[in-house]
Formats: sequence, C-alpha cells, structure tokens
Amino acid sequence: MMKQNVFVRIGRFYLEGFRNMSGWGKQVWIVILVKLFIMFFVLKLFFFPNFLKTNFETDEQRSEHVLDNLTNTK
Repeated sequence: MMKQNVFVRIGRFYLEGFRNMSGWGKQVWIVILVKLFIMFFVLKLFFFPNFLKTNFETDEQRSEHVLDNLTNTK
C-alpha cells in the first residue's frame, strides 16, 4: 500500500468525522464558526480601524511613526 501525504490523511480524518457527526455536533460547530466570523470580521471592521492607512499617505511615513512609537521612552 502506498503511503499518503500526512496532510491528506489528516484532512480525510476530519472530513470523515464531520460526516459521521450527529445533528447536535453539527449545530455546535455552526455556532462556533458564526462566533469566529463575528469576532474576526465584524469586530475588526467596527472597533479596530486601520489607523496607519487613514492617517499617513506613504509607507515611509507609516514606518517612521511606528519606529518613533516603539523607541520613544516616555
């Protein structure tokens, strides 16, 4: 028998597990995926704006600002 790639074996392991999962387990995974979507996409849009892109025009200005804030000892 030919050895399969370890990533292919892991992928098949999880795929088979999800196929054989009960209805309750699938609902739990749907809730988990919805919560992750909210945490990483929606919250980032509204609560973590891209400060550097909006306040500085060039990459050089952005890098100088970051360097100044990292090395500034108050």
